[in-house]
Amino acid sequence: MPHCVVAVLVLLLVCAGVAASVPVADKAALLDFLAGVGGGGRARINWASSPRVCGNWTGVTCSADGSRVVELHLPGLGLLGPLPPGTLGRLTALQVLSLRANNLSGPFPEELLALAALTGLHLQLNAFYGAVPAELARLQSLQVLDLSFNRFNGTLPGALSNLTQLVALNLSNNSLSGRVPDLGLPVLQFLNLSNNHLDGPVPKSLLRFPDAAFAGNTMARSAPASPVVPSSSRSLPVTGAPAKRRVRFSEAAILAIVVGGCVAVSTVIAVFLITFCNRSGSEEVSRVMSSKSGDKKGRESPESKAVTGKAGDGNRMVFFEGPALAFDLEDLLRASAEVLGKGAFGTAYRAVLEDATTVVVKRLKEVSAGRRDFEQQMELVGRIRHGNVAELRAYYYSKDEKLLVYDFYSTGSVSNMLHGKRGEDRTPLNWETRVRIALGAARGIAHIHTENNRKFVHGNIKASNVFLNNQQYGCVSDLGLASLMNPITARSRSLGYCAPEVTDSRKASQCSDVYSFGVFILELLTGRSPVQITGGGNEVVHLVRWVQSVVREEWTAEVLTSS
Repeated sequence: MPHCVVAVLVLLLVCAGVAASVPVADKAALLDFLAGVGGGGRARINWASSPRVCGNWTGVTCSADGSRVVELHLPGLGLLGPLPPGTLGRLTALQVLSLRANNLSGPFPEELLALAALTGLHLQLNAFYGAVPAELARLQSLQVLDLSFNRFNGTLPGALSNLTQLVALNLSNNSLSGRVPDLGLPVLQFLNLSNNHLDGPVPKSLLRFPDAAFAGNTMARSAPASPVVPSSSRSLPVTGAPAKRRVRFSEAAILAIVVGGCVAVSTVIAVFLITFCNRSGSEEVSRVMSSKSGDKKGRESPESKAVTGKAGDGNRMVFFEGPALAFDLEDLLRASAEVLGKGAFGTAYRAVLEDATTVVVKRLKEVSAGRRDFEQQMELVGRIRHGNVAELRAYYYSKDEKLLVYDFYSTGSVSNMLHGKRGEDRTPLNWETRVRIALGAARGIAHIHTENNRKFVHGNIKASNVFLNNQQYGCVSDLGLASLMNPITARSRSLGYCAPEVTDSRKASQCSDVYSFGVFILELLTGRSPVQITGGGNEVVHLVRWVQSVVREEWTAEVLTSS
């Protein structure tokens, strides 16, 4: 009998625990929302057909213990009209709300301002109108706010400056007017205010964002924007006829400069050759240089998982091992995006997902490889794990679309550091940083060359493909793409970095990688681009030839950058 009592008590406790884990109040709020919202899309929401909220209901994500609803995603379901009052505001544990791409309307829903736990609010592509409420400042945990493609008007409230956790702000394609307040927002990484009726100067705290963030308004910068390409003021003199007046130095000064430059170059090249020839030494140092602790060796097989793309065509998005990335293809294509750069291989975008994760998406063009060859190459690239190699997180292949997903490096590429930013606020790269960049890139390339039975080739080494890892050492990106591209595109991919033999054979090798790395070292030392267009666009000056001519004419002091 006592055993029966104990069993009954245990059963009651289990039942009580299960009952407590059901989000009863949140369930009622969701059902009230479904009953009150308009539009034929309600039929696509299965809430009425299943009593289980967590794991079964469309777009609903619960907390770990199942007691609260923490995320609600209902994009593109044809929901219509204003949000039913007294419904979603009751989801007080809600962290992410996405109602994008519906036909919802009315003023900004005031009850959403009570959701203090909200980190992501996505109301873009609807028909909301009226003012952007200053009370949004109550949402102190907000990291992503997207109200783009609506009909909001009035001025931008200065109270938004209190959203100090905001990572992404998109208010584009509305009817906002007046001046933009100096918002501050210290951790903001993505901003889009384009296509409104805003005017006045760009606030000082927002000058770090590109012109595209303010396009379609009548705003003016109080300081020049950072150009994407090198300034013409840094153009090289024509070989054999230098435009700059030669500066004469004493023999001792010239000797000191030449020796110093040679020592710097020799040191970096020696480190590269040593690490290339001694794999064990490279891997030992890589553990010290790694930007993350616990990196797995590149030879381990990846644990990848496929996510179905379009139904029936076999397209898929493949994720590799590493930090979990919780998104699908639709999330990727709908994310707030900013163009980072365009190259011969495609366009790179910075994408901010609904959970505030920031990634780089590279959309490839002119891929000549078929699906099988493409996927085999991506599997090789995806298993490489090294602190000085940018890891491929995911890829997608279809007939019309080829996408690669990488981590986002907030400092930008070395090319942008050397050539992109001009003006008084430019922070020059000191010699210590340049050495760390060179050493990191050398170790990354050496590790890449050990992959695939020591046959792997990067094929596109240049400053725009080198970034800084968390320890401020060089980190090499975009490896293994050259072999997938149209040969003509591959040949033009790295003007100025390409080894002479590649120009003829159109096939990159590990030796041509080393040549490209040498050009990169010259770029670090001189601060000059590998190729410069001078004489009104009629003359091309190659960095390698220019350095050779300078050495022959014994004015080597002008080679080294003054910054």
